[in-house]
Amino acid sequence: MTWSIIARDNATGQFGIAAATRFFGVGARVPHIAAGFGGIATQALVNPYYGIDGVKLLRERRSPRDIVETLIAADAGRESRQLHIMDASGRIASHTGRECVEWCGHIEGHGFSIAGNMLAGAGVLDDTAASYVANEELPFARRLIAAMRSGEAAGGDKRGRQSAALLIHGEEEWSALDLRVDDHADPLAELERLEQVSRERWVHFRQYLPTRKNPAGITDRTTIDSGIAADIAGQR
Repeated sequence: MTWSIIARDNATGQFGIAAATRFFGVGARVPHIAAGFGGIATQALVNPYYGIDGVKLLRERRSPRDIVETLIAADAGRESRQLHIMDASGRIASHTGRECVEWCGHIEGHGFSIAGNMLAGAGVLDDTAASYVANEELPFARRLIAAMRSGEAAGGDKRGRQSAALLIHGEEEWSALDLRVDDHADPLAELERLEQVSRERWVHFRQYLPTRKNPAGITDRTTIDSGIAADIAGQR
């Protein structure tokens, strides 16, 4: 009872997933990303293991279609599930079970995949896609949120609104951005506000965290504080 977009940013190589629904805590179960390999969104009568097992298969470099077939073959409840997958090569695969509630379906474009169920109509996905394509100049996180806002304007989840989420990964296993609005009257607006708050310090600070290439990261507080101050000044 959700719609979601999986995309890869051409400028940074980041993978991102945004989702919204009239249900509690969409960010806890729907979006899954294997950094550098791809993303999976599992929804409708959600099966959390589609995400847990799916990212393992992505890391094994299995194709999205093979992953979908592997996951649904092991699940007797597959006709009540929806999932979609995009890998680092841009390959996309999806499954919408026959018992998913109308309107339900999936569309894809260059560098993105969008799927949803229990929606107001096909226009939700169409408008999400149109906005994502039209807003190429926006930073990745804001582009994903703008796309979801357009889908919501087209009707979104036909039951209403409750939660939204945005998950973005770069090269590291830890997320570059993981925002969750679990219960809110206007969750996408709140998600947009949180993304704005993340730019006050977090997006500047994260470059100093440990990475696989630099396991210690940067620990000198003077270096960190002066770097963040310079980044913020450069935004103005």
